[in-house]
Amino acid sequence: MIVSPINQIMIDREQVRKVAHLARLELTPEEEEEFTTQLGSILEYFQQLSELDVSNVPPTTRAIDVSNVTRSDDLQPFPDREAILEGAPERENEFFKVPKILNEE
Repeated sequence: MIVSPINQIMIDREQVRKVAHLARLELTPEEEEEFTTQLGSILEYFQQLSELDVSNVPPTTRAIDVSNVTRSDDLQPFPDREAILEGAPERENEFFKVPKILNEE
């Protein structure tokens, strides 16, 4: 990682290759160049954010105050059982047929 004299962090293609390798990604030279530019822009934006004075901003976990809306989990039979079974790759009578995964030992 290169740090310029004006305290900006820049990323180079070698770092993009290293991250791609760690993520098991195969990038073309064009993609390496594109990601180098994009990641550089992202780091530049974070640099701008780090310059903000947030000393009087209380910590938060959400940008907006919204409570999590949930519904009760009530058991309800599905009216069209055949419609569900028609979506199965394999079925046997009124059941889904799945590959055997356990030994009979």
